[in-house]
Amino acid sequence: MMLSLLNPWVILGVVLAVLSSFSAGYYSGKQSEYARQQIEIASLNQQARETEQRMVEVAQTYAETLRKSNDVAKAKETKLRSDIANGERKLFIPVKAPACPVLAPADTTVASGNTETRAELDSGVAQALVDLTSRGDQAIRNLNACIDQYEKMRSAK
Repeated sequence: MMLSLLNPWVILGVVLAVLSSFSAGYYSGKQSEYARQQIEIASLNQQARETEQRMVEVAQTYAETLRKSNDVAKAKETKLRSDIANGERKLFIPVKAPACPVLAPADTTVASGNTETRAELDSGVAQALVDLTSRGDQAIRNLNACIDQYEKMRSAK
């Protein structure tokens, strides 16, 4: 019996050999691509962890700086409140002078010094004003620290 190329068993054998070769190549290529992707993912994860660690350090640095700044401001505020409470410091506001006719004396020389009309604030109002300004200053310090930290992290990437 002679085998010819037109024999269906020979054709089937050749087709199976070619398909097996392609399947093995596809499987091998798929496995190597999966391994390459896993290596790349591990590398990117390591870079992300390093970046995250740097950002944590920046956040901690700015948090410590903000805490120190707040401590200094709180000490100043406490001193100011104490000075207002015991009368060492008084707060004044300018007021409009009453518009009433006053007979001018014959001597019209101008008095030297401060001629501004002022009114002293009540200590309760002064304390409320200090409270208001300290909360505003605190908000500004927080915002500035947030902006500085954002800029530092944005440029660190």
